[in-house]
Amino acid sequence: MISSSGTGVGSSHWKFYLHAQLQRFFLQGKRDFRVSFRTRAMKCFQFSNGVKKEEPQIIKSASVWSNSSSSTGHDTRRSSEFNSQNITDTSTESVGRPQYPSFSQKASNLKAFTFAELRAATKNFSRSLMVGEGGFGCVYRGSIKNPDDPSKKLEIAVKQLSRKGLQGHKEWLTEVNVLGVVEHQNLVKLVGYCAEDDERGMQRLLVYEFMPNRSVGDHLSTRSTAPLSWAMRLRIALDAARGLAYLHEGMDFQIIFRDFKTSNILLDEQWNAKLSDFGLARQGPDEGLTHVSTAVVGTIGYAAPEYMQTGHLTAKSDIWSYGVVLYELITGRPPIDRNRPRGEQKLLEWVRPYISDLKKFRMIIDPRLDVGHAIKSATKLSTIANRCLVGRPKSRPKMSEVLEMVEKLVQSAEIGTPQPLWVFLQGKGELEKRRKGEGST
Repeated sequence: MISSSGTGVGSSHWKFYLHAQLQRFFLQGKRDFRVSFRTRAMKCFQFSNGVKKEEPQIIKSASVWSNSSSSTGHDTRRSSEFNSQNITDTSTESVGRPQYPSFSQKASNLKAFTFAELRAATKNFSRSLMVGEGGFGCVYRGSIKNPDDPSKKLEIAVKQLSRKGLQGHKEWLTEVNVLGVVEHQNLVKLVGYCAEDDERGMQRLLVYEFMPNRSVGDHLSTRSTAPLSWAMRLRIALDAARGLAYLHEGMDFQIIFRDFKTSNILLDEQWNAKLSDFGLARQGPDEGLTHVSTAVVGTIGYAAPEYMQTGHLTAKSDIWSYGVVLYELITGRPPIDRNRPRGEQKLLEWVRPYISDLKKFRMIIDPRLDVGHAIKSATKLSTIANRCLVGRPKSRPKMSEVLEMVEKLVQSAEIGTPQPLWVFLQGKGELEKRRKGEGST
């Protein structure tokens, strides 16, 4: 149950209006969605059998980050057989059962914001504070009073649902549902939400902790002038594995991320990696069932092949995506890049000839890295990636097993605590000065 202590959110008019809107949305050819209300609170996310599966449609979505490459207002995902794309889920999976059974026990920590509060926090949703934009809507940086210390400000990221498009409504509900349940240091924290109606219609917003150091995908981009050090990449692999292991095995029910990729791994002030953007997440199959049947969604290049072919979703789909991300950390290349020569456009096909030969393997390591320092642990990391990328899903390890392998690798690499990026760059500058000094003597 979501706490609705915010003013203006708990009125009977709002409750009946929201109830009618949600019923209309899910019953108009999408899904039979049952919503019941309690006093000053809403309880939702129970499904029953819906209509036939529709053809998927391409959508875009915005992730929550700061000063990212998409801060120009353009989503970097494009509709192309080569480039990453997201697809609308209109399936009837998870039917006949409540979603995320622990929700009512934990979601009371979420704050119900008024629209006026969030408008003030973002300076009337100023474009100068916009840090992301997509089919879901826009993401803004903002600040509110820190609930633990009212004398201080708390930096937040506010995702505002676009009034156009039904998929955004569904993703908003899913994010509130999932992040209202989960609690882990490697998952982006949902601070609260806003669900109000005004003269212009319904307002749907999500409020997250602010992640000032952008996404891993931003730092791996060829446009990045400050590439991540190898030590930081190993720590990111470890943090991400911890987050996924928690979702898969850390609760009394399972959550499948379904859109694991570097742009959904954000970095906080201390450069800790946290998973974000749970709009496509799904509860895992019930006991006795092998998979969840769903329309294919996610991002091409990361999605597991068996899921793309059959729509059968399991936690092993996330394992495949994790393997792709490991190769992205090693090479610095995205899974699909149309701008490269034809033989190098698909990452997994490009690396295949190099991974069995140590001398050749050096050729796929990100040239922005110190190859000599990274080669040994990068080879071991690719071995872990290969286990995640086995064609037969049942032969892939569980995420807890992957986590154990990555933990051992990080310990054996003796990387210590990765230094912040500015320290890395400062050291790089000092090295250049020394080289110039040696050359002049």
